[in-house]
Formats: sequence, structure tokens, C-alpha cells
Amino acid sequence: MSQISEILERARQRREAQDLPYAGAVTPREAFALMQGLPHATLVDVRSAAEWQFVGTVPDAVRIEYKTFPGMQPNPHFATQLTQQVDRERVVLFLCRTGARSDEAARVAASLGFTEAYNVLDGFEGQKDAEGHRGRQDGWKASGLPWTQG
Repeated sequence: MSQISEILERARQRREAQDLPYAGAVTPREAFALMQGLPHATLVDVRSAAEWQFVGTVPDAVRIEYKTFPGMQPNPHFATQLTQQVDRERVVLFLCRTGARSDEAARVAASLGFTEAYNVLDGFEGQKDAEGHRGRQDGWKASGLPWTQG
């Protein structure tokens, strides 16, 4: 079984274990491997514009706010922006700060007919460490994956 097939199988197992309504969940490293191995895989960063500017971004990610700053109000145009910018037939990987908003975005995507929607677990910054800081123990940044500072 190829690395891509193994990753997708683990993602499906997580879907079943967590009773997710979308295709599955992947770790940041798995998401990056899918992006490298599947030419049409798309990473959708659903964090706010403030997070993109001040925390950093993943190169080549499609950026669509799920909630807007300040106030973290839902983006009323999210569904329209997603369907206009991303092909429903592609593997679509949703990324946020910790994996919560991206879970919500993947749920919306599945309801819109995206059959290969995946949540990126732990998101860009991951969970807080013992000192209350993110980006050190898990998530995209802590995994040493490519990103740039706004």
C-alpha cells in the first residue's frame, strides 16, 4: 500500500472512530504528504486575516476566513467563497489554529458536496504547552512544515 493510501485509510479510520460527517482527519505531517503526493490536493486555511498576517501562513494555501476578526463572527460568504475557489472533487484539507474551526469548515464542505474534505488535526499552532504558548508541541508549525511569517 502506498504512503498516500495509508494516510487516507488512517483518515477514514479516524472518521469512523469519531463519527465525522466528512471524509476524515489527518495530522499536519499527513496533510503535507497528501499535498506533496496528490497534485490536486488543496489546503484551505480558514483562520482569520489577522492570524494570516500576524501568526503566519502556509505557502500556496487557499485562504478563506471561516470566522472574521474582530469578534470571530461567522463569515456569511464562506460557502460561496469555498465553492467558487475550490473544486468539490479534489482532496481538500482544512486548517485553522487548533483544529476546531477547520472541523466546522469540513462539516460545511461535506454538506456542500465536497466528498474528500479532511480536517487537519491540531491546526497551524496546536494546543497550548505548559507555559500557555501555542506552536511548540503540535500543529503545523511545531511539526517543522513549511510556513512563512506575514
